[in-house]
Amino acid sequence: MRPAHRGPLPPAGGRFRRRRDSGHRCIVVAGRNNPAPRGAHGHRWNVAGQGHRQTPAGRPGWCRPHGCLVSGSLHGRTLVVTRATDQAGTLTAALAEQGAAVVELPVIAIADPPDGGAALGAAAGDVGSFDWVVVTSPNGARRMVDALSTVGVTVGPGALPRFAAVGPKTAEPLIGAGFTVDLIPDRAVAESLLAAFPAPTPGARVLVARAEEARQVLPEGLAAAGWDVVEVVAYRNVEPDVAPALLERARRADAVTFTAESTVRRYVSMAGGPTPVDAICIGPISAVVARDRGFRVIEADPHSVHGLVAAACAWARS
Repeated sequence: MRPAHRGPLPPAGGRFRRRRDSGHRCIVVAGRNNPAPRGAHGHRWNVAGQGHRQTPAGRPGWCRPHGCLVSGSLHGRTLVVTRATDQAGTLTAALAEQGAAVVELPVIAIADPPDGGAALGAAAGDVGSFDWVVVTSPNGARRMVDALSTVGVTVGPGALPRFAAVGPKTAEPLIGAGFTVDLIPDRAVAESLLAAFPAPTPGARVLVARAEEARQVLPEGLAAAGWDVVEVVAYRNVEPDVAPALLERARRADAVTFTAESTVRRYVSMAGGPTPVDAICIGPISAVVARDRGFRVIEADPHSVHGLVAAACAWARS
């Protein structure tokens, strides 16, 4: 562990939740992720050259990590992108590059937590007292970077904690700000990060920044391993208004894409059911939720935008 100043906890008025399964303390910034078994139906596409490297024999137009072997593999297909407006651009562009007609239907928007970010700011101001900071979503990572910048924390000599991210995409905001991310698991799911996380030393602390509504696999697992976990809400998902005509276009599409379990729930609530029936999901968590709601699921592997586009290409040619 890096040396860390053992300062006091943030004010009691902040929205921190402490787990006291042991004498150790840990802060976790979490957003999502929890792999679950695939159901009896649905597919999981392994993308050649990334993640698992096996390729289905005899499948034409199999996908590379950054697109498909055959340009325009999605020509004539209409796909729905359900990401928040300010985060949809990369996926929309990648699908359009393969010839897809894309309907952007932002079913969620990212907003400040109920306290306006006060608890996150307090945690950032006390960050030197933690041994690890954990982020499990790009939104949580971006909010953490902003909070650290606001309180004047800079990269350089000093008592900075180590940083862990659930996947490469989640790590990008930290790396872009100059921070070193010490731990990224092979699979971008909370369980993999938990399995790779080191055991605590006496008095060690970890910070987890999470969404307002998030699964508890990681903080509970860290607490069970002996960490004293402090969670802080970094952001929340809200429901934007959607034009009825746009929703109807989405319902008539060939497939819908999901990058988080929250987008699955919100889309089904808006659309009135699994329409269209084919859902291309970025990972196991959104895939399980989609299956439970009646979608015919295609799961990307690796769990990234490139993996999702590759899975869409394979789906279109199957």
